[in-house]
Amino acid sequence: MTKQMQPEIRFSNISERRPQRSPIGTVATIFKPGGSMELRYMQSIWHNACLRAIGRSLVYKHDRSTRLLRRFSTSAPQLASKIQDIATEDFPCDVVRNFSIIAHIDHGKSTLADRLLELTGTIQKKSSGGKNEQVLDKLKVERERGITVKAQTASMIHSFEGRSHLLNLIDTPGHVDFAWEVSRSLAACQGALLLVNSDALVPASLLIGERDLTIIPVLNKLDLPAADPERIASQMQSTLGINPKDIIAISAKTGKGVEAVLEAIIRRIPPPTARTDTPFKAFLFDSFYDKYRGVISLISVQGGVLRRGDKIASCHTRKRYEVTELGLMYPEEVPTKTLNAGQVGYIACNMKQSSEAHIGDTIHRVGEAVEPMAGFQPAKAMVFAGVYPIENSDFPKLEESINRLTLTDRSVTVQRESSTALGQGCRLGFLGTLHMDVFRQRLEDEYDANVIITAPTVPYKLVYQNHEVLISNPTDFPDVGDAGLRIKEVQEPVVKASIIVPEDYFGDMMELCFSHRAEELEHRYIDSGSGSSARIMLQCILPLTEIVTDFFDQLKSRSSGFASFDYEDAGYRKSDLSKMTFLLNGKPVDALALIVHKSAQEAVARQWVKKLHKVIPRQLFEVPIQAAIGKKVIARETLKAMRADVTAGLYGGHYERKMKHLENQKEGKRRMKKMGTVDLPQEAFFDILSTKK
Repeated sequence: MTKQMQPEIRFSNISERRPQRSPIGTVATIFKPGGSMELRYMQSIWHNACLRAIGRSLVYKHDRSTRLLRRFSTSAPQLASKIQDIATEDFPCDVVRNFSIIAHIDHGKSTLADRLLELTGTIQKKSSGGKNEQVLDKLKVERERGITVKAQTASMIHSFEGRSHLLNLIDTPGHVDFAWEVSRSLAACQGALLLVNSDALVPASLLIGERDLTIIPVLNKLDLPAADPERIASQMQSTLGINPKDIIAISAKTGKGVEAVLEAIIRRIPPPTARTDTPFKAFLFDSFYDKYRGVISLISVQGGVLRRGDKIASCHTRKRYEVTELGLMYPEEVPTKTLNAGQVGYIACNMKQSSEAHIGDTIHRVGEAVEPMAGFQPAKAMVFAGVYPIENSDFPKLEESINRLTLTDRSVTVQRESSTALGQGCRLGFLGTLHMDVFRQRLEDEYDANVIITAPTVPYKLVYQNHEVLISNPTDFPDVGDAGLRIKEVQEPVVKASIIVPEDYFGDMMELCFSHRAEELEHRYIDSGSGSSARIMLQCILPLTEIVTDFFDQLKSRSSGFASFDYEDAGYRKSDLSKMTFLLNGKPVDALALIVHKSAQEAVARQWVKKLHKVIPRQLFEVPIQAAIGKKVIARETLKAMRADVTAGLYGGHYERKMKHLENQKEGKRRMKKMGTVDLPQEAFFDILSTKK
């Protein structure tokens, strides 16, 4: 093609005459001065085809980059789409604030965290109406139940009085079952927001006395019609010793007063006392597992500077690692060049096993010895339950699912066990009944596991003449009446319970506590209200085994939802306990064994044998269902046999002919009963253990 025949490509607007749109959003029109129409037509087709190919390539690259961005972004759509590079060296200790939010369940911790993230520009406000909800609650069970079960860390940058401040927030769970999570989170903080509803007071201060923290009291939910901030402020003054002038009244839902909380965080909470010119030392307070990078550790830098490529070592395991990635949680992982003294962030160092990330460990640079910091007491399991698959062949899959789930929940203890009725399973230890229920739901949601969970039990202590033994499985509990075992006494765990209730429901709470074997019961008024506005704090010693059943449900039912409940460990006390076994046709079923107090033996025995009578399928012979303690039968139900009509073909003759057939049938069933066995199906176990009544 000669120089004179080369076409000109002119990019014009869409409004020009007879345009042909290219895929990249412009219109190409081809001219050839002095050329023929056929040549111009062919050249037009060829050039527009080239432009379409270029456009498809550009669109493909754009879509691919969009997919990559979506792949590495958070599942929450309201997060900021453009994350700026954070220079951590620009934030010395005097502009760093590490704080946590402490409150009881359903007091608005996650909602307040959402507003703080919006005000600091960490996440974007929704443009289509509505508000961000539960940004830091990343688990499905958290969003469905509306509670926080896993502490989450988020860093924010806020400009105040001309200086940029780095605010590190840790959103903690509110239920007492997750107190260990809260204790770990407070170790990385210098202050905390004590969040209290404006219509109910909860003794969340039980969790604050462990650490020397600066407390900022915040009164939430002022938008509620029943809000009474003056009365709640006086309660906080009488119970916690908080000056009402220091209380900040807000509504996290509407955002009213949240800016004052940000100002109080910067003004009241002291900065960390770490220094950058000292050897590197960090405190490991949490971790989670990534299948590509291994264990990701959350650390609080107590001194020095950490950079990518540094060699670090653990004071607990003595193992060495190389830092491959580090950064801040903003609120997702944002890599940075350094982590400086006083800052809270994450590190990835090719740690393969979650057990290597010991909670409370001290991390230091290789070759620079440091003094290890005081760690945590290990999590103490208070509730135990057996977990079995519906189908015995699914046990390997179930065990793998449990092991993967425990990588993100370090407080669960796992031990293999087997049952003659349920087959192979695992004995799991939890911090409480809610913890157990959340773990079961996560197994079903995240790993599609169908499981049977046995009745929850607590660890009992058997005191012998010269040693003590802890038993959490009822099948291992011995017969206390056996003189050959030489058991001195049996002890059960007890807790110190605190109940805050309006005065109108005080009588019902007293009755509920006494029916659950409460001791050392005392009460006091926490405000000077009149009528139903006066509130009473009731404290008592309760056996833990009474709490893990239906105590909390009855508490809410009898108080119309106004009572609040909290407890802490109070050790062990002597108790009159016995092992109750259930027999089908004279043979015990180990999976249904219970440990029962003497005062409730008959009621529990009658309730369970009636339940078994409903779910066990009928047999060809009569089946006695018995509840026994030792060799003494406490309750019994009889499951009648299925009976064939053997006299149907006899239309006449003497009645002795019928009696002869009936006696032969009875003798056959008697022999069958001696040799027959009753197999309790899995469906029956599921019906028994999934219902409370």
